[in-house]
Amino acid sequence: MSDDRRDWWRHAVIYQVYIRSFADADGDGLGDIAGLRSKLDHLVSLGVDAIWINPWYPSPFADAGYDVSDYRAIEPRFGTLEAATELIAAAHDRGVRVLLDIVPNHTSDQHVWFQQALAAGPGSPERERYVFRDGLGPNGDERPNDWQSAFHGPAWTRVVEADGTPGQWYLHLFAPEQPDLNWHHPDVHADFLETLRFWFDRGVDGFRIDVAHSLVKEEGLPDIAARSWATLPFRLQSIPGVHQTDHPHWDRDEVHEIYREWRRVADAYDPPRIFVAEAWVPDPSRIARYLRADELHTAFNFDFLRCPWSADQLRTVIDDTLIEHRAVGAPATWVLSNHDVARHVSRLARSQEGVRGHHLRDLAADADLSLGLRRARAAALLMFALPGSCYVYQGEEFGLPEVEDLPDEALQDPTWERSGHTDRGRDGCRVPIPWSDSPPTFGFGPDHGNAPWLPQPAWFGEFAASGQEGVASSMLELYRAGLAMRRAEPALGDGEMAWSPSMPDGAFAFTREPGFACLVNVSASPVPVPDGWELLLASGPLTDGTVPADTTAWFRR
Repeated sequence: MSDDRRDWWRHAVIYQVYIRSFADADGDGLGDIAGLRSKLDHLVSLGVDAIWINPWYPSPFADAGYDVSDYRAIEPRFGTLEAATELIAAAHDRGVRVLLDIVPNHTSDQHVWFQQALAAGPGSPERERYVFRDGLGPNGDERPNDWQSAFHGPAWTRVVEADGTPGQWYLHLFAPEQPDLNWHHPDVHADFLETLRFWFDRGVDGFRIDVAHSLVKEEGLPDIAARSWATLPFRLQSIPGVHQTDHPHWDRDEVHEIYREWRRVADAYDPPRIFVAEAWVPDPSRIARYLRADELHTAFNFDFLRCPWSADQLRTVIDDTLIEHRAVGAPATWVLSNHDVARHVSRLARSQEGVRGHHLRDLAADADLSLGLRRARAAALLMFALPGSCYVYQGEEFGLPEVEDLPDEALQDPTWERSGHTDRGRDGCRVPIPWSDSPPTFGFGPDHGNAPWLPQPAWFGEFAASGQEGVASSMLELYRAGLAMRRAEPALGDGEMAWSPSMPDGAFAFTREPGFACLVNVSASPVPVPDGWELLLASGPLTDGTVPADTTAWFRR
């Protein structure tokens, strides 16, 4: 590895690889390990420090691989365990670390444990590894409680027992094909520790933890309706200002002991391995609890991701984040897009009035893509300049917008069916990315191979990597320049920042030592560059020595 600092994660730029949609080497329409390996040099030239790979384990793909049937193997359509080990080594040879995804809240219903639980019947030790309960009512035909799935509909499914009679119900906070594990059971703890060691022993540098705020359920599984905040719409129950600290299955205090156990395993390696939490919790003080010195290392900053393009709100999110993270000695981790939210080019292309959301359904219908691209360029330079680490979602370096008009018959996200075709889900940000401007696959796979697993729109070629190489004004070259400068500038990465005074409403600026300044004009009239500030990089052209709206500029001072 080119950087052997043990605190690399405090300042790293990590690139998210949604492996199904990254690069298809064998032409089956699905991205794979060989395709990822063929693009490692792109990632090096981009300037990232590590990659995070979405689940590559065996799976029936009821939820895009987040229904795992074997945590210590590779999905055959992606490759082999040998190919995965070689990829990790090839990345390390280039100075790029590798994080995997781990899914501890639930397994696939095809996992051997769940199949054993179904066969063993009520009251068996095998069922105790999951959350099985008898139903309510005279015949047990009523759900055990009122919990709802994050993918719409009830969070309970009733099984048919081996003798053909209606039986118990099992909990699934997501799809029915994703039964929740019982984290009060010692077998569950032991098996996940074995999984961590399995991959750490093969050179993996850490894990992103899926729904890290879940896992533990309140004893007795009480109804949610009795809670004071339960009358709010479901999608509003996990946003800032909605303090649901007594939730029976989200963000429970008991989950932290699990991560202390995991941290001891990670710290036993040399160098220590690291974790990043996906935890949708109500406010920065709650996320900071996951980042105490003996728990996890970093956590995605979803307040920043879903913040509208508003100077006041951005500044508030930045302040709140840094204050709470500083209190536990953890770096902030900034992110603009991922595989679960609409791409930020399309979110920023709309009116931001009264918005705090990450789905297009929460935003105005009309989009101005050129505006979205300007704002996305400015948001990227803002993110790269902030203290801490950050994540880049594959394709955002090309300026990819959301694919909003996928045909109904192409949609695969389980939310589409479970919502009765009212929620189109997350497929629009998961379309296989374009490497060239040539159909039929835009370089995602070989021209003679199968069509990509999600259809690419005809306009995808306009955003292809090949058309942006060497073009100074392109999004790709902006990312390369920004990340190269971020690595070279001693002021950037982990550390402190100070707000600059005397900025007009709609703009803000901050400084970082030694000698760096960032000015972000969100919506103000063009802002004059302060005396003595020398331009280093800008997201768009400056006008007569001023920074126009929807522009971020970096300076030496």
